[in-house]
Amino acid sequence: MTILHLMGAPAEGGAETYFLELVRALGERGHTQAAVIRPHKEREAALAKLGVPVRLVDYAPLMRPLNRWRIERFARQVNAKTILGWMSRGAEHAPEGPWTRIGRLGGYYHMQYFKGQDFLIGNTQHIVDYIKGEGWPADRVDYIPNFATADDAPAISRATYATPEGAPLLLGMGRLHSDKAHDISLRALTRLPDAYLWIAGSGVEETALKALATELGVADRVRFLGWVSDAAALYRTADVCVFPSRVEPFGNVVIQAWAHETPVVAGASTGPKALVRNEVDALLIPLESPEALADAARRLLDDETLRRRLVAEGAARVAREFSEDAIVARWERLFEHVARSKAAWV
Repeated sequence: MTILHLMGAPAEGGAETYFLELVRALGERGHTQAAVIRPHKEREAALAKLGVPVRLVDYAPLMRPLNRWRIERFARQVNAKTILGWMSRGAEHAPEGPWTRIGRLGGYYHMQYFKGQDFLIGNTQHIVDYIKGEGWPADRVDYIPNFATADDAPAISRATYATPEGAPLLLGMGRLHSDKAHDISLRALTRLPDAYLWIAGSGVEETALKALATELGVADRVRFLGWVSDAAALYRTADVCVFPSRVEPFGNVVIQAWAHETPVVAGASTGPKALVRNEVDALLIPLESPEALADAARRLLDDETLRRRLVAEGAARVAREFSEDAIVARWERLFEHVARSKAAWV
């Protein structure tokens, strides 16, 4: 069975990183795969390294009929049995054919983009409830969360990014977008005069965030790292992961921090509020509150017992709920279920 992935995202982000992780994990379990992606040198190289055949399309809305035709030809060429459409761009480009079509939602997209899908997956229960609330049949949607894996990369020297070895180090991960609230992390840093902040990500807010760091007088203690491929090393180097997102359907950064034994402070947006057990496996703070973020980070920096407890509970959560083996097995059962059931849904 060939699984054909449709990934039309133009930039880097959590969903795009997880797409490659799921492709890798399925490949390691013997599944034949192919992918249709938007031109993206790094993603093309990563898929080539995994031995996954790739076709490039631009996923432009005006080109949708032509793109569907191209994707259909490629699907037949690779003998696709399942087409997995990632987010709205992928799902709306999935052509009809002898294969099953599964749409994967990591957010609250307009359901018009998922017409024609045989089955939908939400990566949070709240997204699944949203899908059902939009009128989608309850027996054709399910919840499969992301998994987290711990890379064995060691911590790096803080001198790599001109940071004193003894300084408290905060880590912010994610696109440089207003949804991720890196501005809240910068404002919190003004209340932590001994701490440094590394921000790993790229995006449209880079210039504005750098200007804000200068305005706040913290630019000398902030390092903008850009998009990085060695996230595991960053988690292992940092003292605290700060994640104050305004909008966050799931919270992949939270489970990755757990997997790498880094204590987390998260904003109470939809995903983290459902994911985190406050004071048990992470600290949950109100949105739009640099004061709360600074206070929570200081607690973790000063209280080794608290850090150790949160880290242990987070690692246990990953083992119970977000392990690679368990999540990939759920995907495998889903592929089989949808293939068997499609005839009854037509």
